[in-house]
Amino acid sequence: MIKPFIFSLILFPFLLLGQDTVKNQLNTFLDEWHDDASKADMEAYFSKIDTDGIYIGTDATENWTKLAFFDWSKPYFDKGKAWEFHAVERNIFCSEDRDLAWFDEQLEASYGMLRGSGVLRLENGEWKIMHYVLSLPVPNEKFNKILEVLSEQE
Repeated sequence: MIKPFIFSLILFPFLLLGQDTVKNQLNTFLDEWHDDASKADMEAYFSKIDTDGIYIGTDATENWTKLAFFDWSKPYFDKGKAWEFHAVERNIFCSEDRDLAWFDEQLEASYGMLRGSGVLRLENGEWKIMHYVLSLPVPNEKFNKILEVLSEQE
């Protein structure tokens, strides 16, 4: 009984270390992805999104496949700078086998704060973005005013 307990004490820190390593890799991956957009490196940016990936933007019409998002964003990348987001906070969670991860992030942009969340999958040793949602956080006390503005547009 004592041996399994001692073995667990020895093994547990290594399991946590492995999880931290994956989270560090994913932090770097996501930071690079955002940097790719700010540098207008379209090839690098879209290589990180899975072929079947989905990108949901802040507008209600922005629910894109990878190809549709590529087509929509190309004029921005062609100008030499697409958009610039910097993560100020990020939470990453991993499946037990570390082949699937999901995250949420708070992003700083020149025009204010945004949120992002997504799902990543490890494919052939490379992480790929399967699903990403960009959103605009609205303070609760301003929510009704935002709804009024939105209803005026209908």
